[in-house]
Amino acid sequence: QVHLVESGGGLVQPGGSLRLSCAASGTFLSILSMGWYRQAPGEQRELVATISRAGTTDYADSVKGRVTISRDNAVNTVFLQMNSLKPEDTAVYYCNARVVRLTIDDYWGQGTQVTVSA
Repeated sequence: QVHLVESGGGLVQPGGSLRLSCAASGTFLSILSMGWYRQAPGEQRELVATISRAGTTDYADSVKGRVTISRDNAVNTVFLQMNSLKPEDTAVYYCNARVVRLTIDDYWGQGTQVTVSA
């Protein structure tokens, strides 16, 4: 089993910052890519950012310049630093990890709510 546990969501004013964390635990050989996705009410889940095991990153155009993804492979944790937050960033943020066990599979966290409002 693989478990992803997110933390760091909350309510923040426009222009503010939040740092999300996601820790993976369980039995596995390694974690390939890790990433963050988000889903606003009535919308499809969308990519926010991903990072490879080697540290190569990719960002959605809507967050470029405002968001930084990073990871600590020693503790199987991925981070999302979000600055200059906008009301349209309001969503449930989900952590994703591509994990190597006997097969390679994607795992998801339970989600953490981010609300940007005055």
